[in-house]
Amino acid sequence: MGQMLYSVTMSLDGFIAGPAGDMSWLTEHLGPNPEVDEVIGKIGALLVGNRTFRGDDPHKGTAKEGKPFGGGWTGPQFVLTHNIPDTAVPGVTFVGDLDSGVASAKAAAGDKYVNILGASIARQCLDAGALDEILVLIAPVMLGDGVRLFDHPGGMNVKLERLRLTQAPQATNLWMRVVR
Repeated sequence: MGQMLYSVTMSLDGFIAGPAGDMSWLTEHLGPNPEVDEVIGKIGALLVGNRTFRGDDPHKGTAKEGKPFGGGWTGPQFVLTHNIPDTAVPGVTFVGDLDSGVASAKAAAGDKYVNILGASIARQCLDAGALDEILVLIAPVMLGDGVRLFDHPGGMNVKLERLRLTQAPQATNLWMRVVR
């Protein structure tokens, strides 16, 4: 089975979304990034948090709105939520618990990555020992408030090993492996 990857764009001061989940800050930092292009081709499924799935979209008001990676990726999505909607969403499976979400996403991804979208889901996967790698695109901006890349009340020492550090016009890419 494939590995679990948390990929995300973060401000230099550690935020992946602004106050109230605002993603508009990200729009100007989207652009050519060979690292992103490479990883998109290696994703077999998405495991998405409910707030991320229903949240703000940096592509709001464009033809790319509501599409994973702005339409750069298509495939099965598994959304972890306690409130499964009555109406089906094409290509999306709603799951009620982390274990079944991880298992379903891994089965769908095969030998490709399950890409995790959402800080809370990433933390839950880390707590469960299911997170393998983290790709952080560090954007040259500071937000001062919002949703942190990683927030664990009481603290937690997570050992990481750097796999790669690359540059792109809009970000510095840092790829890490979770050391177990």
